[in-house]
Amino acid sequence: MVKKVLLVDDEENIVDVCSRYLVREGFEVSTAFNGREALEKYRSFHPDIVVLDIMMPEMDGWQAAEKIREDHDTPIIMLTALGQEKDRIYGLTIGADDYVTKPFSPRELLLRVKNVLRRTYSAPTEEQQNVLRWKGLHIDRNKRKVISRGYEVEMTVKEFELLSLLAQHPAQVFSKSQLIETLWGYEYLGDANTINVHIRRLREKIEDDPSEPKWIKTVWGIGYKFEGEHHHED
Repeated sequence: MVKKVLLVDDEENIVDVCSRYLVREGFEVSTAFNGREALEKYRSFHPDIVVLDIMMPEMDGWQAAEKIREDHDTPIIMLTALGQEKDRIYGLTIGADDYVTKPFSPRELLLRVKNVLRRTYSAPTEEQQNVLRWKGLHIDRNKRKVISRGYEVEMTVKEFELLSLLAQHPAQVFSKSQLIETLWGYEYLGDANTINVHIRRLREKIEDDPSEPKWIKTVWGIGYKFEGEHHHED
């Protein structure tokens, strides 16, 4: 099945070169040159993934990403200027799935697109086809749904993957670098804040008291673990 990429950047040469490269690799590509146009194309094109530049006229990438995230969990790759750590952190809070730092090669973008698509749309293995249940928390890996205290919780793809990974291995301690490597599939510029942001958002969504978490515990100096064994429902 041909995957559809919406490529958005106000630099026409980047759009031209990258779209031709993606088409040559078998993708269907639609393009836009600002955030407003991106939203129009999104509604008509129904892409499988969006590649979105941050700095654009009329409506920037942040605003466009926020609009998409209001109703959809389509994976988003942000294009960001070199060294803008605050951009990456903010992007994580609104559900960006990956970053490509300018300048970049079309091949690098292609690899990131393929990686994100594989993580997002790959069929679950037999081991993953299950529902994890504890008192007050259900995680359905097949439907990518989380029920906390009886209510469905909206999560980004990355938030779900992080919670699911921790919950599948109760009491196992994961370092931040392990989590980054497992979830992003490459060394994420050594940016530990990536995990901190996701953990904070998960706690806000599933914990009764995020400042005194019962599910996602901090292991000081190492990382995090899921504390679920005492709450399991038979």
